[in-house]
Amino acid sequence: MSISKYKVLMKVIHYGSLTKAAEVMGYTQSGVSHIINSLEEEFGFLLIRRGRSGIKLTRNGEQVVRTIREILKWNEHLEQEIAAIHGMEAGTVYVGTFTSVSVHWLPAIIKRFQQDFPRITIHLAEGDYRQMEEWIMSGEVDCGFVSLPTCSKIEAIPLQQDQMLILLPPEHPLSTCPVIDLSEIKDEPFIMPRKGSDDDINRVLTKAAIKPDIKFTAGDDYAIMAMVEMGLGISILPELVLRGQQRNIHLKEIDEPIFRSLGIAVSSMKNISPATKKFLMYVQDFLKDG
Repeated sequence: MSISKYKVLMKVIHYGSLTKAAEVMGYTQSGVSHIINSLEEEFGFLLIRRGRSGIKLTRNGEQVVRTIREILKWNEHLEQEIAAIHGMEAGTVYVGTFTSVSVHWLPAIIKRFQQDFPRITIHLAEGDYRQMEEWIMSGEVDCGFVSLPTCSKIEAIPLQQDQMLILLPPEHPLSTCPVIDLSEIKDEPFIMPRKGSDDDINRVLTKAAIKPDIKFTAGDDYAIMAMVEMGLGISILPELVLRGQQRNIHLKEIDEPIFRSLGIAVSSMKNISPATKKFLMYVQDFLKDG
């Protein structure tokens, strides 16, 4: 068993490219290809298929990768435990996140954490809510920020309530209203986040029994703001996403305030690494102080 070979394989899968994995790890492309070939010889079957669009796992590859991820996770735990015995705090924490948390929370959290644990490396992976849960369950990240409730297969720590606000264009007739009843916007052209990022808005609309007139779907919160500013429709986004925005749009509270509940989740609190446990503590302490 070769941990180093497994790490190379996981990089290739992550980037979908032998060349990119080689570049990131400081190997030659032929060197990475040789390592993958060597693993395939050891296992006795193909792990990946190479094509013009990149690499793709074979069915056998998909089956063994789940176990390889577990091996690498526990190897990381072992390295951290050995470092702790030697009086050093060392390791790596893979954190899943989304834009609003990456912009408004993580810079300060990581700064504090790195000041106290400079030998622990933080790797960030950005995605949507559904990707986050998948990454946590598969072990691609050690922990991830989520919108609660999550699926029952992961364990989450509640962190903060985040108010949902209505976005209106500059000249909208409702722009003078202090608060807005959701029934007043049921026939408005609506701009929806893409699937996977729309859970919070769907909860708001379901609670109000409203089926919006969806004119556009956007994959980025800031694209939604720009479209509202141009008068293409209205939308609903969390306050954390909108914090500090400078666009010419109106932000209105819903007459009966609705919140998304943010948390951070892991596959199992019992099995998290020492470094991940420390990171979770720093996240909670940051939000308590804030």
